[in-house]
Amino acid sequence: MLPDRETADLVAVAAASVAGLALVLAVLAQVRLSRLRRSFTLLQGGGSEDSFVTAVNRHVTEVAALRDTVATQQQTLRDLRSDLTDALRHVAVVRYDAFPDMGGRLSFTVALLDDAGDGLVLTSINGRTETRTYAKGVKGGRSEHSLSPEETQAIDYATRSSRG
Repeated sequence: MLPDRETADLVAVAAASVAGLALVLAVLAQVRLSRLRRSFTLLQGGGSEDSFVTAVNRHVTEVAALRDTVATQQQTLRDLRSDLTDALRHVAVVRYDAFPDMGGRLSFTVALLDDAGDGLVLTSINGRTETRTYAKGVKGGRSEHSLSPEETQAIDYATRSSRG
């Protein structure tokens, strides 16, 4: 039995609609595929030397190498700072007249200390006919020898420079 004309027309319209829909979906899929191909070509380098993936991998490797370098430099800096605490880098000089009849403040005391206040004090007392020089050890800002007021002042000045 053959379908009647109305049913055949209805089936034909439905088939045409499905075919039209399939055509629209095929065109949309083709457009999307074309965009994906362009993106993929861009990622692959598009004819240039490096692809995007290769460039990213190279940069990741370079960043890892830079991180290693920074870590090494940080350790070196910590070592240098540790060494620097033992350096005699806090210095103070006090000049004075050791004798009332002498002018020009030719006598002096120098304090040379590290960060812990360890080091030495050098004193040079200048008179008319002679000069005497003394060296006294300093530990923690103090000496086991008796200190003159000028030596104490020089140590105070030097330790102040290490605090501020």
